[in-house]
Order: sequence, then structure tokens, then C-alpha cells
Amino acid sequence: MKNLTRRHFIKAFGITGAAALTGIGCAPRAARDSAAAHVVVVGGGTGGATAARYLKRFSPDMAVTLIEPNTTYVTCYGSNWVLGGFESIDAITHGYDNLRERDGVDVIHDRVVGVDAETRSVRLQGGDSLQYDKLVLSPGIDFKYEDMPGIEEADAQKVPHAWKAGAQTELLRAQLEAMPNGGVYVMVAPPNPYRCPPGPYERVSMVAHYLKAHKPRSKIIVLDPKDNFAKQGLFEEGWAEHYGDMIEWRGGSNGGRVEEIDVSGMFAHADGGQERVHADVMNFVPAQKAGQIAHDAGLTNDAGWVPVDQLTFKSVRDDHIYVVGDAAVAGAMPKSGHAANNQGKIVAAAILRELSGQEPLTPSSASTCYGLITPDYGISIAAVYQYQNGAQAAVEGSLGVSPIGESAGFRMREAEHTRAWYAGITQDIWG
Repeated sequence: MKNLTRRHFIKAFGITGAAALTGIGCAPRAARDSAAAHVVVVGGGTGGATAARYLKRFSPDMAVTLIEPNTTYVTCYGSNWVLGGFESIDAITHGYDNLRERDGVDVIHDRVVGVDAETRSVRLQGGDSLQYDKLVLSPGIDFKYEDMPGIEEADAQKVPHAWKAGAQTELLRAQLEAMPNGGVYVMVAPPNPYRCPPGPYERVSMVAHYLKAHKPRSKIIVLDPKDNFAKQGLFEEGWAEHYGDMIEWRGGSNGGRVEEIDVSGMFAHADGGQERVHADVMNFVPAQKAGQIAHDAGLTNDAGWVPVDQLTFKSVRDDHIYVVGDAAVAGAMPKSGHAANNQGKIVAAAILRELSGQEPLTPSSASTCYGLITPDYGISIAAVYQYQNGAQAAVEGSLGVSPIGESAGFRMREAEHTRAWYAGITQDIWG
């Protein structure tokens, strides 16, 4: 890594360094003054669970309620390893018992069906309503199926996206297992912006790892509307080394742009309709937008994402609502799990300081995006971010990218870092 060694990066901006990242440790009065407040957090994924946990850590007497419809959460990061055949779905599934029992968060398993900004209340599918002083939304993503002719959301049972991990991950895995040796797996990659920039290309790598071991005559075709993607040189180097000509990536100006999907025939119509690409297994990852509750609450822009004050992650449209994670417009910060974890801590600090009448801090934060090309071959990109001129911006000189042309030992250490990062961040979020 240039300018910022991995050891110093982790030391300065490690997953457990919440006080250093947020500065909340310097503001004990915030915790004292917030004790009478009630903060409701909607969404128990990475950003929401982090915000709930750190609100209670910083202000143990505060009433914090986390509303999440599911009793467990399956991380999208790590789900490609299940497709690669060397990790189980249980290993990337996390519960809420520690948040409830150890941290003191009131966890309610229900779905929010309405946000009333005037009364500062949320309405639950089960019929209850909850009042809040501050509301944190972590709605994740939804999909723009309307942008792709020929396919709709219900078709995900035949053409999975697997971009919300869990049942979709297991479905795609089962389809790969049933695919004949010599079959074709087609990924239709999403346009920018989307959850986890290296994610589609790590997925291709993990599918290739499985096919190489079990169905070596098979082919992978990636149809991509973009002409380049995150860590492209690193991925292509690893693909050439480990998978030969199994993977064919087509960029948008080279026949990769898909105009229509024929679900019944399992064809992707690409290259201006000049080519029909047939798939034995088709993995269509749609264009993305913020989760539906953000739209219902009137917080989204024309592109479907939530604009926020990037210093505090407070919605620009409501002084009492904060938005974290993939749904937020966060400047240079990627839509990644690490970024969402950092944003949850920033929001926890911002809420406590606001409730106590203090000015917001200007925190530093970080994000590392890892990717595995084989179980023993890892690559990464990392940066430090700080609020500058109205937006989250990468700190000059902080960008670190795995070098091209490194040894097998270096790549193995990166793979070890990848798994250690996963263990550390999920421990930090859900205990």
C-alpha cells in the first residue's frame, strides 16, 4: 500500500477504535444530557446495528429501540464465499441477542410501514406506533427492476440477484450446483452506484473457484454496462493466473450493455440487440436505490438515494432523521460495510452532541474493501475520509491499493486480512 501501511491503517482507524473515530469520548456531558431521550433505529443491518450499539455504549441510560423485521441478519459481504463453496450461510448469519441482553438495546422484530415526521413517530406493521426524539434509518438498498425490460422483481426466483444475502444466496448456490459441466454462468452487472463496488467481481471469482473445482469445462460471461470497475487490474491479474480463459468480461462499449432479459428463454439481449447471450445460470444484479422506507418518508432525491448533511448524516429534509449505510449520499465514501459501520458511529456521536447542545465534531473515518479471487488470494483498497468543503472526501495520501504483481505469500496474507476483517467488524456490530 502506498503512503499508508496496513499496520498503521489498522492501528489508527481500526474497527474497534470508535472513540478515536467519533471523538465522543471527549464529550461525557453528551451522554448525561441524552438520558431522557428516545432514539429509534430502523434497520438492523451493518449501519443500523452499529448506531444502536454505540448509542448505548456512549449513553447507557438512553432509550434506544432497534426495529428489524428479521430475527437474524445475513451479511452481503462474505456471501460470495458461500457461492465459492468454502463457507456456510450460518457463518455469515448474525443475531441480536447480544445487542438486547448485553448492550441494553430494545430490539423489536417488526416492520416499519410509516414515518410521521410531524408527530415524530413510526408505525409498525403489527399495529403499534413508537414516538422518537431522533430517528436513524438504515434501510439498505432496493432494486430498479423497472430499468431493465423483460424482467421484474418476482423473476428473482428464477434469475437471482443475491445482492441481499440469505435465501437468494442459497438459491444461486443451488443453481450453480445443478448447472451442467460445460454450462454458462452469466452475470449482468449493475450500473453505478451500487452496494459494494468490488462485489460483482469477487462474486465472479468465487463462482470461478467453485466451477474450476467441480465443473471445469464451464464458462463465465460478465455483461457490464460500465467500461471499468473497482480494482479491475487486480481482478484481471488474478483471473488470468487462476482461471485462464474461463472468465470473459465485456464492458459497456464492448458488447456488455444489456437492453433486455428474456427470463423464459434465459437470454440476455446485449450489444444494441445484436447478440443474445444464453445462460444456464443467470445472475442479474439490477440498478439500485435506497430502501423503500426512505422513499415512503419523502427523503430521497431523483436518483433514488438519500441526501444527507455529510458531517452528521442527518437528512437534509428533516432535522430529526439520520440516514446511514448504502442508502445515503456520502460523498467519496463507498457503499460498503466498513463505511456503514463508521457512519453508524458518526451518527451516534452526532445525535448525543446535538441532544446536549454541543456542536458536531469533524470526525475521520475509514473504509476498506476486500475481495477474494481464491480462498488464498486476496486484494484490497482502503482510504481514510474526512468532512471537507461540505462532503466526505478521501484524505490526500491515504489511498492504499494492493500492488499489481505481488507474490503468492502477499496475496495469502491479504486473504487472511480479509477473514480477520470480517470477524472483527461483525463482532463490533452484533457482538
